[in-house]
Amino acid sequence: MAISLTNSAATRVRSYLDARGNAVGLRLGVTKTGCSGYSYVVNYADEIAAQDVVFEDKGVKVVVAADALALIDGTEVDFIKNGLNEAFSFRNPNITGECGCGESFNI
Repeated sequence: MAISLTNSAATRVRSYLDARGNAVGLRLGVTKTGCSGYSYVVNYADEIAAQDVVFEDKGVKVVVAADALALIDGTEVDFIKNGLNEAFSFRNPNITGECGCGESFNI
């Protein structure tokens, strides 16, 4: 089981964490939503709960709630800049389909 970060994502997350000052890492999860079932949730991890699973990649702690891990296990998080647009991108090997706009996925 693992969640990994590209160099671009790790650099961006470290800059956010440094600016925030008190976060322990990146919290990655999912929520039921959208036309395909799930979407990603990215936030600061201010603490690590007993039910959390923690991965470390490129100097960044990635915190995932145990109940979400089955849906995103093996995901690679990237950070993409395209002109004025920038966003985190996810390569999840568990996905069986995505909605047309790319905002949600199903397993």
